[in-house]
Amino acid sequence: MSVKSLGYVVIEATQPAEWDRFLTRVAGAMRAPDAADGAALYRVDERPFRFRIESGSTDRLVAPGYEVASEADYEALATKIAAAGREVVRGTAEQAGARAVAAFFRTSDPAGNALEFYHGDSISEVPFISPAGVPRFVTGELGMGHAVLCAPNFDETVAFYCDVVGFGQTDMPRFYFMGGPPEDAGMGFAFLHASNGRHHSLALAEGPVPPSNCVHLMLEMPDLIEVGKAHDRMRAEGFPESATLGRHVNDEMTSFYVQTPAGFDLEIGYDGLVIDPATWETTRHEAISVWGHVWAWQEAMKKAAE
Repeated sequence: MSVKSLGYVVIEATQPAEWDRFLTRVAGAMRAPDAADGAALYRVDERPFRFRIESGSTDRLVAPGYEVASEADYEALATKIAAAGREVVRGTAEQAGARAVAAFFRTSDPAGNALEFYHGDSISEVPFISPAGVPRFVTGELGMGHAVLCAPNFDETVAFYCDVVGFGQTDMPRFYFMGGPPEDAGMGFAFLHASNGRHHSLALAEGPVPPSNCVHLMLEMPDLIEVGKAHDRMRAEGFPESATLGRHVNDEMTSFYVQTPAGFDLEIGYDGLVIDPATWETTRHEAISVWGHVWAWQEAMKKAAE
């Protein structure tokens, strides 16, 4: 498996100042010097950036950027993706430099979700210091966290990530949000792991791609205290809570969800399950959470029914 981890995300923003407030005051990310092309960069560890915020006319996830283990693996992956009929666009040397990588290419999955793959990562000599006092985020070999995307052509898109890109299947459930069959057909999910121990570095939900191009991103804190502090910061800064604190069944993460300025969510949690990707056998959990994770849409439906 050549894909190491989620390295960074590229986001287009109509109000970059709101992203600055969100990332520094809620998530606790550190503002780094802007990229040479003017994009705002934010750190959560020793990497020069994990969030790249580009000013634009829409609010959306432009692409998640996944690190590939070596230059040879990178070239082999580009060849496989092109052979599968997906366009591969090489970034220029300047664009690669702006991403702090040796080289990268752009492509997309069969659902149209944009992706970036790169090799040759960098480390900043400037220590990471969170403006919100977060001592550290759980990254390192586990990567930045995870991204969750949508795919109406679910089976085809899952096959692309597993058979072409090389992700492994961690959990392949079908979730029922409205009580279950026969009235509720449910929604397929695919939780996919890279070559590291994070339970999933990518997940897919069966359904239309939203305007924001994303369901949620995830950052992992070192302990519950830091999750609680982030929850307090969310409330103090006035960002909407998308789901209350809860614990997931499959990756065992205790977390809450907050709506970002782009409309998709950021999951902030801790104590995620670490797997052995070489020996893991695919699970098919039927429940989303052990407890908690009451979603804002559930509360809205409850109030509407009263």
